[in-house]
Amino acid sequence: MNKRLIGKEAENFAINYLLKENYKILEKNFFSKFGEIDVIAEKDNTIVFIEVKYRKNSNYGLPYESINNIKKDRIIKTANLYLNNNLDKNIRFDLISILNNKIEHFKNIFD
Repeated sequence: MNKRLIGKEAENFAINYLLKENYKILEKNFFSKFGEIDVIAEKDNTIVFIEVKYRKNSNYGLPYESINNIKKDRIIKTANLYLNNNLDKNIRFDLISILNNKIEHFKNIFD
């Protein structure tokens, strides 16, 4: 299976998890000139920007270890573009890590 299809499946797995946790999905694969945010959701009057990382196994590190400063900067810049019309909400940056079909939800990853 190609990487793009695997990534889509991981994002759908994460979205199903978020829906069960009572998040409202606002956007999927939001693109800007800076990059992409996998999922933008809302819960409790907070807009949550979510990066989804998948690994089949931990041979090349854990999924959450792939968020470096460059990726962080791109996510924040893309979020700022999205927020241009949504400034009245709280915001948060989360990571959903998927390893062997086990989800871990890390909240406030940039605090």
